[in-house]
Amino acid sequence: MPPRISRPTVEPRSVILKKVSTGPHRGRDRARCLLPRARRSRNRYIEGVSEEQPVVHEIGNRTYIVADVDPLDVDGVRTLAVGTLLWGIAFLMLLPFSGSLKEDGHLWWLWTCVAGFGLGLVGWDFCRRRRAARSAAVDD
Repeated sequence: MPPRISRPTVEPRSVILKKVSTGPHRGRDRARCLLPRARRSRNRYIEGVSEEQPVVHEIGNRTYIVADVDPLDVDGVRTLAVGTLLWGIAFLMLLPFSGSLKEDGHLWWLWTCVAGFGLGLVGWDFCRRRRAARSAAVDD
């Protein structure tokens, strides 16, 4: 069943107060204790809110409010460079122990590092080319 997406009919501050007052805590004393803190955070939250209501996802018995945040511009080049470098370092660290790895039947660890490094180089080159093509398309 796909999650139901709807717009709330309440203001965001009411949602915050509802989450605080109907939390997992039992009894009135705990809710009264949390209420002043909720009012303080509510005032800071309301200052930056636009007139448009946030999107709410209800999945099961939980309600999630989706923040209006710009997506990250991630192209994967740095991630692949770091991963490839880590596979290379792992290979270099295991290289002195190749004799004992061979005796124990764990020589495949070295070949796994070589495969990770090689595939990382291929992926890194692919992501660099994709980033260049995307920036060329934006420039045109």
